[in-house]
Amino acid sequence: MKGLDKGIILVTGATGGIGGAVVRQLLAEGATVLASGRDAEKLDALAKDTGCDTVAFDLTSEDSVRAAIEGRNIYGVVNCGGFGGEIATPMETDIDVFDKVISINARGALLVTKYASREMIRVGQGGVILNVSSQASLVALKGHISYGSSKAALDNITRVSAMELGPHGIRVNSVHPTVVMTPMSAWYWGRPEIEGPFLETMPLGRWATEEEIAAPVVFLLSDGASMISGAALPIDGGFTAV
Repeated sequence: MKGLDKGIILVTGATGGIGGAVVRQLLAEGATVLASGRDAEKLDALAKDTGCDTVAFDLTSEDSVRAAIEGRNIYGVVNCGGFGGEIATPMETDIDVFDKVISINARGALLVTKYASREMIRVGQGGVILNVSSQASLVALKGHISYGSSKAALDNITRVSAMELGPHGIRVNSVHPTVVMTPMSAWYWGRPEIEGPFLETMPLGRWATEEEIAAPVVFLLSDGASMISGAALPIDGGFTAV
């Protein structure tokens, strides 16, 4: 795809399933990818497997984010780093968990946006920021009070950033995936009493793959999406449309 060779594309949460798929698809399109996460060993394994560059930093630390990003010729960002938190009702929720979810999913993405956009403006070639949100920000999901709230906050960060950064030629969008059935998610979404009713409601009636989430992300980073900014794209098999 055109436009993926204009500078470094930073992918946070790169050692996760969706983040790793984004890294691989970007590299296949000729992009220069800087993969990030907290676990240096996992990043080293990803680098050996794909040939990407890596940088380890902590999304909850402004100093760590600043040190990792300042001075780099960043053109694109994929804010994919996240924390699922807990399954709990508003009556049962652990506020410490809520604070951690917000700190990583919303505050962390804002920190990356803050410092990456400064570098984009310095370079003067525009740029693209893509926030990986969730279907949980678009509709109410039982047990998702913390996670859904964090992603709803991220959605507003997307909209306001699109407005503020547009004059600098920087586009900001979000994607909203449904569940990718990994071992980490199967403990909840794989339960028959949860999975059955959910998939019956979804028009496509199946879970997504990492590759199906990554492909629209890569498109939104490319010049093919050059007039798209402030948009929220569900990748949810039609679940939020019904």
